[in-house]
Amino acid sequence: MKLDTSGFETSMPTIGFGSSNDMLDGFSTVPSFDLPRTTDFDGFQKEAVQMVKPAKGTTTLAFIFKEGVMVAADSRASMGGYISSQSVKKIIEINPYMLGTMAGGAADCQFWHRNLGIKCRLHELANKRRISVSGASKLLANMLYSYRGMGLSVGTMIAGWDETGPGLYYVDNEGGRLKGDRFSVGSGSPYAYGVLDSGYKFDMSVEEASELARRSIYHATFRDGASGGVASVYHVGPNGWKKLSGDDVGELHYHYYPVPPATAEQVMEEAAAE
Repeated sequence: MKLDTSGFETSMPTIGFGSSNDMLDGFSTVPSFDLPRTTDFDGFQKEAVQMVKPAKGTTTLAFIFKEGVMVAADSRASMGGYISSQSVKKIIEINPYMLGTMAGGAADCQFWHRNLGIKCRLHELANKRRISVSGASKLLANMLYSYRGMGLSVGTMIAGWDETGPGLYYVDNEGGRLKGDRFSVGSGSPYAYGVLDSGYKFDMSVEEASELARRSIYHATFRDGASGGVASVYHVGPNGWKKLSGDDVGELHYHYYPVPPATAEQVMEEAAAE
């Protein structure tokens, strides 16, 4: 019995006009590349990943209090010492009752939050009810888990209000998922945690909670060079999310540390001393 192998041939049918040789150049050859000259390929791969791994920076935070969830973030996009933007929207509206924060790769976070928003809307249409915060965070964690080890860089918080009340979850690019009452994510998070932990109380008003979130972001941007721009604060309550403020951190510095006005005598004394 003879097998018909004509279907495996690399040649292409001749087109009815002109010579086919020029047009078929490159189709019959298989592209190839040289492998690295190393005996430890796994070690080489890890070193290569670290070599091209971008140095990112941001500060995001969220916490639950008696009136709902407060979410805040800065707006600086950077890679190492290069600042590419001061006006990045790091708090993404998933639906009218749910927010997501961005930390890690901007493209990865934006894409997967947009994808999550689509799935949440489809869930709402199919089940005639909004998806819970727990369910949305689980959807995102499952999607990211299926791409673990493939280079995604996502550290996000899913905050919202559902039938059970306020909810807050942390999800990362390895598919990890944590439930909590307060989180901070990003290179400036240690500084934000210092302010947040010292001033956090569950029994706060919306004004007190927004001021705590704003002050935490400001102090993080003051100490962390990869964070900066505008400190945006959102509140998620039973009626959905609402943006409360967006203040330039440079102006917030003089709000928290006002410079006393110098008198004419002081200016003259300083000039004379110089």
